[in-house]
Amino acid sequence: MFLIVGLGNIGTKYEHTRHNVGFDAIDFISDQYGININRQKFKGTYGEGIIAGEKVILLKPSTYMNLSGESVREIVNFYKISNKNIIVIHDDISLPLGKLRIRQKGSAGGHNGIKNIISNLNTDEFIRIKIGVGQPNVDLVSYVLGKFNKEEFEHIQKVFKVAKDTVYCIINENTIEAMNKFNGLNI
Repeated sequence: MFLIVGLGNIGTKYEHTRHNVGFDAIDFISDQYGININRQKFKGTYGEGIIAGEKVILLKPSTYMNLSGESVREIVNFYKISNKNIIVIHDDISLPLGKLRIRQKGSAGGHNGIKNIISNLNTDEFIRIKIGVGQPNVDLVSYVLGKFNKEEFEHIQKVFKVAKDTVYCIINENTIEAMNKFNGLNI
């Protein structure tokens, strides 16, 4: 069983912001695989389905970004999910818009949602799919909570397809193979 978590903030004011690319990627994946994300539990909204022949849970924490780890910990403990089967999709300001980077472990890199997951799981060993949203040219909070312009939004939609393909590759093959295929790819 794999847990695929998209990070973001709940509420209409945060929809389709840079900080919510994790939620948007999960929505794209759920649409592509016909997985309804409509169950409320574990401090989040989730759904279960099959990807690459494996049972998966798609999760959108309802705790707001900085407390995402609470939701992840609850569902991991309930389903006894191995850390190597946790995939977290989130925004990354250190990557150019649309660039995707996969990591098997590592620090939070200043991302409070990842920092909280590391704290709640007591490990940094879980898979991350980082989606580049570009460097801020204004205040960081205003930037990440800001919406994409039309061209950026069209570009980021292409990235969600690659994120879906990355998830499939991780589940069907392994993380190293996904890193070889998708890290550094120009989208």
